[in-house]
Amino acid sequence: MRFRLVDAAKKDFPVARLCKVLDVSPSGYFAWKNRPASTRQREDLVLLAHVRSAFTLSHETYGSPRMTHELREQGLAAGLSSDIRN
Repeated sequence: MRFRLVDAAKKDFPVARLCKVLDVSPSGYFAWKNRPASTRQREDLVLLAHVRSAFTLSHETYGSPRMTHELREQGLAAGLSSDIRN
C-alpha cells in the first residue's frame, strides 16, 4: 500500500522524500514498480473486466447476487472465498 502511495504522489514530490516519510526504501519501491503482476493480480484484473462488462450490460442494475450468478454462468469463480478458490 505504501508503494502505491509513493507511485501516486511521485509527480508532486521526489521519490526519495516520499519513501523516507513512508518509511520504505527507494530500492524496495523500484523493485515493486518493476515486478511483473502476480498470477492472482492478473486473475483479479480479468474478473474485474468481466464484472464491469456485466454491470454495464445490465444497465447498472445488477447487485452482488445477480452479478455472482451471471459470472458463475460464464464459468468464472466469483463470490468464492480465497480458501475455496485455491
